[in-house]
Amino acid sequence: MGSLIDELRRREAAAREEAEEIRRGIAELRERLARVEERLSRLEIAREEVAEILDETGADHAAAEGGGEVGSAAEATPAPSPFGEGSPIGVLTVPLWRPDLEVSVLPGAYQNLMEVIADADHPLRAVRVAEAAGLSVDRSKVEGLRSKLKRLVERGWLIEDGPGRFTLPPRRGEAP
Repeated sequence: MGSLIDELRRREAAAREEAEEIRRGIAELRERLARVEERLSRLEIAREEVAEILDETGADHAAAEGGGEVGSAAEATPAPSPFGEGSPIGVLTVPLWRPDLEVSVLPGAYQNLMEVIADADHPLRAVRVAEAAGLSVDRSKVEGLRSKLKRLVERGWLIEDGPGRFTLPPRRGEAP
């Protein structure tokens, strides 16, 4: 009988060793995932910052070319770009709000955010906007969404009613 007990101990030790090896593999994968998610977050933020800079450059360029204010007709027709037709320079994807503009002038993703905020009966935080829009509530995704909401605030489409709480502004002729 001693050999059967010894065999069971040997198998138990082998199973423990295999379980520990799998745990180490899981820990390595978690660390790898954390590094990749951090890199992804930085890249998303960098892309959004570059897009914002290009938006601002385009607005400044349009104002200088048109000799008028940002949001004029000159903004709708970007100046020829040395980078070709596809260059975003000179194009303002989120225009400054004006009374004659409809939400339909915004890119689709921004239209969806505006719809979620308009449907809410109170100011929303970015994570709640993400949930309501059916978007990921992963931290890096919410940060990207917050950047979009802040851009809408900067352009006059939304207001920040307290830190991180976004809502529609009262428009002229509406009750506050």
